[in-house]
Amino acid sequence: MRISAVNRRLVLPLVVFLAGALALAAAAILTFSPSRQGQSGTASVGGPFTLTTQEGKPLTDKDLRGAPFLVFFGFTHCPDICPTKLFEISETLRAAGAKGDKLRALFVTVDPERDTPEVMKSYLGSFDPRIIGLSGDRPAIDAMVKAYRAYARKVPLKDDDYTMDHTALVYLMGKDGSFIGAFNSEQPPAQAAQEWLRHL
Repeated sequence: MRISAVNRRLVLPLVVFLAGALALAAAAILTFSPSRQGQSGTASVGGPFTLTTQEGKPLTDKDLRGAPFLVFFGFTHCPDICPTKLFEISETLRAAGAKGDKLRALFVTVDPERDTPEVMKSYLGSFDPRIIGLSGDRPAIDAMVKAYRAYARKVPLKDDDYTMDHTALVYLMGKDGSFIGAFNSEQPPAQAAQEWLRHL
C-alpha cells in the first residue's frame, strides 16, 4: 500500500505536467496552422488597424480586402533579416507577373520613432512597389504587433543607440483578412508566387 501511495504521488505531478505541455502544443498548432481560417482564425491572428503608408496616407485592414496579402514586421535600421525578407518578397511579386497585380505586402515598422513615412519611402525605393511601408504612433504599432501575436523589443547599444529584436515571420492573410498561415519566402520565387496566387 505504501509503494502504491508513493507511486501515485510521483505519477500525478507528471500527468499534470504532460497534460499542460500537450495543451500548450495544441494551442500553438491551432493558432498557426495554415488550415485555420474563418472567424476563429481572424480572432487569433490579425485584426483591424489604421496606420500610415510611406506616402503619408492612411491605410486600414479594410482597404486590403479582396486579395491575399503578406504582413512582415521589421525596421529600416535592420542589418540583415529585413532587407533579405523584403528582397525575397520582391522576387516573389516579380515572379507572379501580371497575375499578381492585386497582391500587396505590408512592411510594418516596429521602430516608428525613427521610421517616419519619409524614411520608409526612401528605404522601400529599392524594393517592389507593391510593398507598402506602414508606420504610426507607438500605441497603434504596439496594437498591431499584439493583434498578430508578433514580438518586438528595443535592445540598447553603445552611445545611446539601439536596435530592435523582432519576429521574423511572414504572415499570409486571406482576401477576407483572415490568417492563412506562415508564408515561406525562402522557397524559389515561382513556387512562392504560386502559393500566394492560389488564394486569390
